[in-house]
Amino acid sequence: MTTPPETSPPAPSGSDAPASSPEAVTQGAVLSERTYDRILEPRSERRLPLGDGTWYQLARAYVRVQLISQGAVFVLVAAAALVAQLLTGVMWQWIPAGVILLVTAIGLIITPRQARSVGYQLRDDDLVFRRGILWQRVVAVPYGRMQLVDITHGPLDRGFGIAQLKLVTAAASTGVTIPGLTQEAAEHLRDSLVAVAETRRTGL
Repeated sequence: MTTPPETSPPAPSGSDAPASSPEAVTQGAVLSERTYDRILEPRSERRLPLGDGTWYQLARAYVRVQLISQGAVFVLVAAAALVAQLLTGVMWQWIPAGVILLVTAIGLIITPRQARSVGYQLRDDDLVFRRGILWQRVVAVPYGRMQLVDITHGPLDRGFGIAQLKLVTAAASTGVTIPGLTQEAAEHLRDSLVAVAETRRTGL
């Protein structure tokens, strides 16, 4: 397994600055702040390998936000089914409610491990995003193909200081959404990726 070192890889700016430059060190500190320290991988030996380089992960607060959101859904569905039973005296509403509660409960159980399987890597020519335990997905997004870098966050996200970063490319299949970044990491990535994308498109 690969853990984020004290320094980061070269910043995605097209420059020749070494990985130990002040800019790279600052970037590594921003992207690694308040995140998990290693990516969890499937146990199978046929899993997609991490490879070399530094992998950054999601903010720890992301799991708390997901657990709060899913827990609220669980409580609301259970309460609604119970109120319906008390008011009408019928029990059929527990069938759809039970399905929703079961799916939500499974989500509550697997969310922490699922979140720790998500990571991204900044390479010289592209950003690599990976996620998944049972169903793994690895996507490489060339810097020169990026058309839009969008940051979004809801009220609960803002309360915990996190946001999600969406990378839009000409091909929808290569678009990537990185959830659960710290606000600082999302803003830093947005500015860096926009700068390098403009540089690559102009051929500089």
